[in-house]
Amino acid sequence: MKISLIIPCYNEEEVLPIAFKRLKQLIHNNRQIHDKSISWELLFVNDGSKDGTTEILKKYAEDEDFIKVLNFSRNFGHQPAVTAGLHHCDADAAVIMDCDMQDPPEVIPSMVETWLNEGCHGVYAVRESRKGETGFKKLSASLFYKTINRLSEIELPRDTGDFRLVDKTIIQAFCELKEGDKYIRGLIPWLGFEQKPFYYQREAREAGETKYPLSKMIKLAANGILSLSSKPLEKIMTLGFVSLFIAFLVVIYTLLSFFLPGISVEPGWASLMIVILFFSSMNLIALGIIGYYISRIFNESKNRPEYIIESILGE
Repeated sequence: MKISLIIPCYNEEEVLPIAFKRLKQLIHNNRQIHDKSISWELLFVNDGSKDGTTEILKKYAEDEDFIKVLNFSRNFGHQPAVTAGLHHCDADAAVIMDCDMQDPPEVIPSMVETWLNEGCHGVYAVRESRKGETGFKKLSASLFYKTINRLSEIELPRDTGDFRLVDKTIIQAFCELKEGDKYIRGLIPWLGFEQKPFYYQREAREAGETKYPLSKMIKLAANGILSLSSKPLEKIMTLGFVSLFIAFLVVIYTLLSFFLPGISVEPGWASLMIVILFFSSMNLIALGIIGYYISRIFNESKNRPEYIIESILGE
């Protein structure tokens, strides 16, 4: 049985030696799991790194026969890198993980055992704790999952990321998806098939800096919400009717002020500005959401590839 570990890399020269040592130890200690002989593959996707990552991966591929490296022509992003790994995976199952070792590779054999024991098609890792992360990041992640589950047509498991095991059935179904700008942690649950949770403790990053600053996290969150649901457009229409109802009440109140004693309308600059700013803001928000959907349609219509591979090492 062959299992591939799909590992996107972008400027990871500081953490790669640490990661490789732990991954090599994982392979050495787990040649057999659940009475099955395991053949491991490390599938690194070099996402246009500008530091020494390319040279380090080249040396690893030359020295070890269980390593395969996909080198992108430039930086395309984390999700295209994972997509490329799944597209070039010929294993019975694949484990998606990051290079920073926040998701400890030592738990992978237990994930494989869960997959084999349960007879399911996938195992998604659920974070019981998130070491090395700020309170703001934990709070924003919690709010994101609450929001996306309210808007999405499918239920996304909370406190999960891309760290998961998927078998070849899910891999084949994923490779049939033709859309670009994928949100993988949402698309894999969308595919269906029985998938089981696996609970673990997430560690702090081993070395280097995160490749997901706040700006990228916001972009990823927006991509996740808008790629999985059209409900934001429906909410705009609801908001429009609510605004219309409020305006209708204001009109009634204004008319009554002419006929009933005790009701008066004081002309004033402040009230006028509040109304203008409120409805202008609603319009801008609505246009922004609509514009985001239109930009996705525009990008899909160009039919450009999600990534371009410059070279493949270790084949």
